[in-house]
Amino acid sequence: MLFKPKTKYIYKLEIHGMRCGMCELHIEDTIRKAVKVKKVVANRFKNLATIYSNEAIDLNSVKEKIEKTGYEVLNIEMEEN
Repeated sequence: MLFKPKTKYIYKLEIHGMRCGMCELHIEDTIRKAVKVKKVVANRFKNLATIYSNEAIDLNSVKEKIEKTGYEVLNIEMEEN
């Protein structure tokens, strides 16, 4: 990713089940609809979705929404800038 926005929080979600570009878009759209974000990027090759936000987000809600779409959230990490 070339552009890394300056935000207070960075969340990294390890997600199992992404197989194609449409899967990445589906994950990104699901996260955008679940919580307020500055930027979200899903990468099927790394099995990773990265969320950039200036606000703390409800990770349980995000995980639940993603898993309702058929993907599995294996791990969540948070960095605070």
